[in-house]
Amino acid sequence: MTHDVQITFDCADPGRLAAFWAEALGYRLQDPPAGFASWEEALSALGVPAERHNDASALVDPEGARPRLFFQRVPEPKRAKNRVHLDVRAAPGLDGEARMAALEAAAARLVSHGATRLRRHEPAPPLEAGHIVLADPEGNEFCLD
Repeated sequence: MTHDVQITFDCADPGRLAAFWAEALGYRLQDPPAGFASWEEALSALGVPAERHNDASALVDPEGARPRLFFQRVPEPKRAKNRVHLDVRAAPGLDGEARMAALEAAAARLVSHGATRLRRHEPAPPLEAGHIVLADPEGNEFCLD
């Protein structure tokens, strides 16, 4: 038996982090429930106070193939290095200088959307193709691979 998987981010600002990861992965905000034009309208109709409208956010793959991403507000800040992280496949099929140039372009785009560049790992064939480590706007590490 197989199961679907959802990736959940604990965070301080679900809306901001969802917007960043939508940009990074080409995802889109999950549609509001049927009968509502927006999440704000749906949450208000459900009696959720305005100050709680940013307690959660979700993204979906526009093609429906990749896992749903869920962002939930938590009170505590991130304190240590992630034990699990995402690898964003930003240079599929590329090697050497072309690969690193594609990764650098992706890194620059994501930095312009709030990421922080942490370090670059140079290619070391045959096992290491090279990658760039970034952090999202709340400090969660991920790799451009």
